[in-house]
Amino acid sequence: MSAHESYGTHPEYIAEVLDLLGEDVLLLSYGEQRAFAEASLNRFEPIGSARLNWQGVEVTARTEEFDGEALAALLHTHAAPDELVIVFWDNLLIPTIALPATLASRHAETILDQGPTCWLFLPDGGILIEFQDGEGFTAGSPPTADA
Repeated sequence: MSAHESYGTHPEYIAEVLDLLGEDVLLLSYGEQRAFAEASLNRFEPIGSARLNWQGVEVTARTEEFDGEALAALLHTHAAPDELVIVFWDNLLIPTIALPATLASRHAETILDQGPTCWLFLPDGGILIEFQDGEGFTAGSPPTADA
């Protein structure tokens, strides 16, 4: 099965987030997911399968905290309240979601509880936040497309 065919086939993996947010969360299509990934995640060199190489990238924040409160603080710092937040998971079987920053901040703990790794992209501000459970957050601007 191709990535396109398998993408988003297991939304039940994030059922808690989907149930909590209902109509306020959008499940992105494969094409939408790929477009946002091209503007963010795919501009980084990977380290293994679920970690980004931030070397040489403009990092705006690093935290050792790895809870919802720390994520909410990062969102308050980097996103306008009505800004769209794109949440990528470390598995293409799980659909990428989009929601307003105010909701992402309010439900940050629930979002983080869905898995050990995720990335939140703020397309208006051009900021990506990487979450690694047990290690904290890194936030910064993705490299330029020609980097």
